[in-house]
Amino acid sequence: MTIDIIDLTDPAYSDLSPIQLAMVRAAQAKKNEIVASYEKEKQQALAIQIAGNTARSAAREYQDAYFDRLAAEEVEGVRESLIYQLSYEALGSEGNEKGLYRYPENPNYTLSPSQRFLVVRNYYMQVTDDPSARLAAYRGDTLARAYLGEFYETLYDLFARDV
Repeated sequence: MTIDIIDLTDPAYSDLSPIQLAMVRAAQAKKNEIVASYEKEKQQALAIQIAGNTARSAAREYQDAYFDRLAAEEVEGVRESLIYQLSYEALGSEGNEKGLYRYPENPNYTLSPSQRFLVVRNYYMQVTDDPSARLAAYRGDTLARAYLGEFYETLYDLFARDV
């Protein structure tokens, strides 16, 4: 598999862990599926144009450009998601004398407030799929109040919105 969703020679991505490389391969497979799907759409549209004797018109060029743009937008979404996943995975790869940073067992106090917000939000999103249980658990989390500071209420409002 050719990896072209991100440049692995870029210093930011040259030393990826095995988990991160698996994420890259999964994103690359998703990208390949998207591109193949839109190529199939282009071929089907071409067959319709051939049947209508319009295959040599500017409409074909516009239609191909349209499908290419849709594919590029979807691929960019997959790429951005991958970059986010890689950066989040990198946050958890560090640690201290207590072990790897992991909320709530060993929270990382060197993170910025927005990064702490993401760590706590992701923790609760993985704990349960039930929005009511998630809100109740978060409401009882005394560590989160101190750890998040002013972001505690923001995350509370986010969880309460889903209930």
